[in-house]
Formats: sequence, structure tokens, C-alpha cells
Amino acid sequence: MKLYEMAKAPNPRRVRMFLAEKGLLDKVECVEIDLAKGENLTPEFERKNPMKKVPVLELDNDTCIGETMAICRYFEAAFPESAALLGNTAEEQAIIEQWTRWIDFYLFTPIGMCFQHTTDYFKHKMTPIKEWGEANHAATLTFFDFLEKHLANHQYIALERFTIADINAFCTVDFAKVIQLRVDERWPNLKAWYERMKERDSSKV
Repeated sequence: MKLYEMAKAPNPRRVRMFLAEKGLLDKVECVEIDLAKGENLTPEFERKNPMKKVPVLELDNDTCIGETMAICRYFEAAFPESAALLGNTAEEQAIIEQWTRWIDFYLFTPIGMCFQHTTDYFKHKMTPIKEWGEANHAATLTFFDFLEKHLANHQYIALERFTIADINAFCTVDFAKVIQLRVDERWPNLKAWYERMKERDSSKV
């Protein structure tokens, strides 16, 4: 199998970290796609993912799967003997899904919008709206505050053990560096959780 990715991008990193936690990283060949050079815009790549985004998993039968969570769900179902990071019971799966959605909607998206609208990185593709970017920076801080309160009484994000919710949150908090935001002493509980996540081997892949 091949995993088309841009190694420094947050969504491919989620998949790599997920695979590392499940001991499945050796199941895929990672293929670097340079988004800055437009390698994701070629007709060949568009055939793999018409959305022209990474990551994309290409199976041995040439089936291609886009979207981070879809790829992770494939590996969770295809290799049930490895660590269950998406939950064992219906309740666990629902709670994890709730948190992954919250992280995507209320943290990842605001960081991305802030980056797009307060920098010139995408000016060749769109018209940045500075005020919208600043509003999303404020929304990011609000969700940091939310996580800080939650982690005052919990060691992990979704359940009382490590799950994909921790992977998504960790990679997204790291992604905040693109808007010059770091977890610091303003959020001691979030910072302690973040440091615990950094100690995991999977965080270094």
C-alpha cells in the first residue's frame, strides 16, 4: 500500500501517528507530494483523489481512499488485532467521534482559516480577509481554554486512555505554530497533556 502525503502537513501526520500507535507503519510506503509545487494538481494525482488533497491511501488493488479519518477507519477495521484507537463499544466510538468532530470544527478549522487569511501563503488562490483570520485566532484561543478546563480532570481527550482523539488534538495543537501560537503557561493542564503526548514514540514519526 502507498500513502501519498506531505510529511509536514498536519493531516498526513495524523495518519502516520495512528499507524505508528497500531504498529502498522511498515504496511505502507510513504510517497511525498509537494503541495507548494502543485504535485497534487496533476491529472495523475487527481485520478487518485479528485479533491486534490493529501493524505491518500492507495491499496494493493489500486483502490484509493482520501480523507484522514476514512484512512484510519480502514486500518482499524482491516487490522482489528492491533490497538483499538477508535473505540471498542458503541458508546466509546460515539464519544471518540464527538471529540474528533469538535477538534476538527472548533480547533483545526479556525487555525487553518487564521493561517489562510492572515498570511500571504494562499494569496495566489484566494483573497485573504484579515478580519476573518483574526476572528478565527480568537476562536482558537477559546478552544484552548475549553481543552484546559477539560484536562483539569482527565489525562486524555476522549476516554481515560489514549485514542485517535489525542492524536487529532496533538497534531492540531502542533499545527497552531503556523499562526505563532504555542501551548504555554496560560494553559497548564493542556501543556502537561501536550508534553505527555510528545513523549510517545508515535509523535516523532
